[in-house]
Amino acid sequence: MKKVLITGGAGFIGLHLARRLVGRYQVDLVDNFARGENDTDLQAVLRSSDVHLMQKNLLDDGALKDLGNDYVFIYHLAAIIGVAHVAQAPYRVLDENTLLLSRVIELARRQAALERLVFASTSEVYAGTLEHFGLPFPTPEETPLAVADLSRPRTTYMLSKIHGEALCHHSQVPFSIVRPHNVYGPRMGNNHVIPELVARLSRSSEVKVFSPHHQRVFCYIDDAVALIERIAESREARGGTFNIGSPGPEICMKDLAALIARVMEKNARIVEGEVTQGSPARRFADIEKTVRLTGHKTWVGLEEGVRRTYEWYKLK
Repeated sequence: MKKVLITGGAGFIGLHLARRLVGRYQVDLVDNFARGENDTDLQAVLRSSDVHLMQKNLLDDGALKDLGNDYVFIYHLAAIIGVAHVAQAPYRVLDENTLLLSRVIELARRQAALERLVFASTSEVYAGTLEHFGLPFPTPEETPLAVADLSRPRTTYMLSKIHGEALCHHSQVPFSIVRPHNVYGPRMGNNHVIPELVARLSRSSEVKVFSPHHQRVFCYIDDAVALIERIAESREARGGTFNIGSPGPEICMKDLAALIARVMEKNARIVEGEVTQGSPARRFADIEKTVRLTGHKTWVGLEEGVRRTYEWYKLK
């Protein structure tokens, strides 16, 4: 059975990806549990004899030296993420995210028959272009990238991912870059708009929605990991960059709150709050290239995805 490695394997996307790959690959998960959780979902995946978890900090010297040279796919999902982390430790975000990828590229170069290194970038790479020049919507991967104010803490996360994409291009290893856009679903943590709204609506029938007229297109986690896997396995995707998203619908945050309240069967009063500083007014990925390559045709609708997500959080 072929072997794959997932860094950040106990995290949101990492564990869902592992669950999808189990049965067809031997899956090694690496995580330092800074964000990932050793919960019942992880334990369920670890019941398979094909899954092996290693608790490691990839920033430690020699952390990857005991790994073999027989991986065919390496999915690099580990990173310092989250607005709070970026605001509190911007230098660390820029420094450590860059070093994490450098270490993984070193590992990739040691592999005897590596088919693909998949690097998880971000939709944030488009933020500078949106701010300075505006963006086409939906936004294609070929959009030129501009750098926002370097003194702004949030810029460091975007820069770490742009730098990471450049490292991949010049690494001399087979790679694909994916740019996830508003991926959501069970086990995504609590510091994201959908679980935050679920939590607030659980406590009160009145909820304030920040950036109420900002628009997003959300992608359910099952669709996201299906796209990522197919990109990794496609020869045509080697050396390419691909948006990970869904075809719609586009929804504003106020309407999202109303949808969540409807799913929760709550008669809620939605109050418009202030605009969150640094939050893009609109985010909508062009996924035509991704869909053409992967052949992905059936999507989890937003209301159904929100329902599945709510049901998971309700049990927690």
